[in-house]
Amino acid sequence: MQHRMSTLGRPSGTDGSDFSYRMVVDSRYQKVARTKSILRSFFLVQAITLLIGLFLRIFQSASEDLASHGLEIVATACGLISLIIGELGRRHSRVNVLRFFMATSSIAVSFLIYCTIQKYSRFRTAKSPSYWETVLELPEVVLALVGLVFHIFIIGYTFHLIANMSPPKRAS
Repeated sequence: MQHRMSTLGRPSGTDGSDFSYRMVVDSRYQKVARTKSILRSFFLVQAITLLIGLFLRIFQSASEDLASHGLEIVATACGLISLIIGELGRRHSRVNVLRFFMATSSIAVSFLIYCTIQKYSRFRTAKSPSYWETVLELPEVVLALVGLVFHIFIIGYTFHLIANMSPPKRAS
């Protein structure tokens, strides 16, 4: 047992010249690890954006008619649920779950962008808004644009992750 334990941190019987026989991690797996950490950051930012948007919509629906914000609230909640699904797929390296995440989150973001455009165009044509009314509508538009930009990056990185997680194609 004493012979196995070395004070230098190296197993006994090696002089350090065996480094050329050590295994090297394939670059594909390094890319997967790097992409997973980037996606985690993007998921976090997107979740914060969706939560802020959800609280804004709930706050606005408390002062107005709930039915006018129903689709927005449901789409935001679906976006949050799809982010949870995406995080599970990312964490457990499940390609099919990540593909499902891409589809559901794209649908949710599309509905949110549609609702924001409809609301903003209705807001601009219905009345001549004052400065403060415009300022109060601005965070919702900014959140929609930030969410869209991050969603585009998330989809791109998810495609990249899926491509690197899949086994390489054999040459025939």
